[in-house]
Amino acid sequence: MRDVLADYRGFDRPVYVVAAARFLNVLGSGLVYPFATLYFYGVVGIPFTLVGTGLLANSVATAVGTVVGGSLADTYGRKPVMVASMALSAPTLAAYALVGDAASFIAVASAAGFAAGLFAPASQAMVADLTADAERDRAYGLLKVASNAGFGSGFVVGGLLYGVAHVAVFVADGATSAVVAVLLAGALPSVGASGSDVGQSKSFTATVRNWTRTVTQPTILALAVLNVGFAIAYAQMQSTVPVFAEQAFGLTSEQLGTLYVLNPLVIVLFQLPAVSWVQSWRRTRGLALSACSWAASFVAIVLAHGAPWLLGVGLVGAFLVLRTVGEIFHAPLITALASDVGRVEERGSQLSVLEVAKRLGFGIGPVLGGLFFDYGAEALLWPALVGLSLLLGVASLALETRVSPSANGRATVE
Repeated sequence: MRDVLADYRGFDRPVYVVAAARFLNVLGSGLVYPFATLYFYGVVGIPFTLVGTGLLANSVATAVGTVVGGSLADTYGRKPVMVASMALSAPTLAAYALVGDAASFIAVASAAGFAAGLFAPASQAMVADLTADAERDRAYGLLKVASNAGFGSGFVVGGLLYGVAHVAVFVADGATSAVVAVLLAGALPSVGASGSDVGQSKSFTATVRNWTRTVTQPTILALAVLNVGFAIAYAQMQSTVPVFAEQAFGLTSEQLGTLYVLNPLVIVLFQLPAVSWVQSWRRTRGLALSACSWAASFVAIVLAHGAPWLLGVGLVGAFLVLRTVGEIFHAPLITALASDVGRVEERGSQLSVLEVAKRLGFGIGPVLGGLFFDYGAEALLWPALVGLSLLLGVASLALETRVSPSANGRATVE
C-alpha cells in the first residue's frame, strides 16, 4: 500500500516552516473572509459601494506590495521581507476593529493590503531557493495544501469568534500575523537571492533596473499573460457561479457554503499526490492539463442549464471538483516554472510579476462575468469560458518552445 504521507516528506526544515507560516497566516484570513463585508456593511453601516471601493483599494495595494516585496527580496534577502510583512500586517489587520466610517475603512484596507502583498514573492522565492528542481513542484504543492487547510480552519474558528464579538475576528487576524512574524524570525535561515548567506545590499537604482529587466523578459511576460487568463477562470467561483446556482436552483447561502467545502477538501486530499503524478512531465504540459480541467468544469455549468434540481446541483459540484483539479495543477507548476526562468538573483521580482498578473485577472473576472449577466447573455458566458480555457491550454503548449528543458522540469514523457 502506498504511504499517503510520502509526498509530504523529504523537504528541508525551513520549507516546513514556510508552510506552517502560510497555514497560520491564511487561517487568520479565513477568520475574517466570510464576515468582513457583513460587518462593515451591516454593522458599521458603510454603503456597499464604498465597501467595494475599500476592497478594490486593498487589492491594488496588495499588487503594489507584491511588486515592492519581490524587489526587496532580491535586494535584502527573503527572510527580512517576510518578517517585515507579517510584523506590519499585525497592527494593520487588527486596526479593522477600530474602523468606524468609509474613509478609515479604505485607509486600513490599503495599509493592510500593502503589508500582506510583501509576503508572497519573498516566501515563494525562499522555497525555490531551498529546493532542488525535482522537488520544487511538490514544495509549492505543500504551500497550497497549507493555505487551504488554514483557510478552511479559519472559517470554523471565525464563526465562533464572530458570534462572541464581531471585532474579535479582526484582532485574532492581526494576532496570527504577529505569531507568524515571531516564528519566521526565529526559525528561518537568512537566505539571499542565490541561496547563500545575505551579503551586501544592492542600491535602489540597481533594484529598479533589475525589476525592469525582469518584467520585460518575454517568457515572464508570457507566463504573466497566462496567469491573467487562469485568474479570470478562478474568479468565477467567487462571483458568477454562486449567482447562477442561486438563480437556477434556489440554493441558500448555507447550501452553497456546504457545497463549496469540496474546493479545500479536494486540495488537501489530492494536491501533493497529483503534483507527484505529473512530476516527470514538462511543466507546460501540466499547465495544459490544468486548462483542460478548467474547460471541463465550465462544460459542467453549460450542462446544468435547464437540468433537474438534483442533477443541476450535482453538476455545480462537478464544476467545483474539476476546477479544483485545474487549480491543483496550475498553481504550483506555473510558480515553479516562473522561479526557474531567468536569473536566480531576480527570482523574487519574477514571482512578483506573476502575482500581480493573478491580481489583475481576479479583478477582470468578476467584471467580465457581470457584463454577461447584466446584458442578459449569461448563457453565453460559460461557452466563452470553455473557449478561454482551451486557448490557455494551447498557449501553454506553445510556450514549450520558449522555455529551456531545465526550467520546464523533467521531460521524460513524450
